[in-house]
Amino acid sequence: MPNKTQLSGDQVADRPNYEELVRFLIEPFLNDPQSLCVHSEVNQNQNKIWLRVAFDKSDRGKVFGRGGRNIQAIRTAIQTAAISHNESVFLDIYSDEPPKSDDGDRRGRSSGNSGNSQRRKSPAKPAPKIAKK
Repeated sequence: MPNKTQLSGDQVADRPNYEELVRFLIEPFLNDPQSLCVHSEVNQNQNKIWLRVAFDKSDRGKVFGRGGRNIQAIRTAIQTAAISHNESVFLDIYSDEPPKSDDGDRRGRSSGNSGNSQRRKSPAKPAPKIAKK
């Protein structure tokens, strides 16, 4: 039986179908909507829902949008629906590429200096002296 939420008067709302909501919000950005895969996991005790989404990597730019605006709006819409039912929703985007880092993969390597990865600067060289003739 679906989770019911009491509204004002005689109105009663069911728990939102988060998978369909995610499909509704993401499919317009995709060239091939059939490539969209949505999986949900519900923890009834803590009212938490995990949504895992995968789609063709060529559509990532459109789904994420400039500066991540599209995906942030999608997450906000899903979280708003969840808050109205006292639930927490987490949206994960899956891809077959490893995450890229700007520092050339230095985060994964341990250099033995306990997190202090700043380079030592050599002392400043004095200005060259100009000989007068």
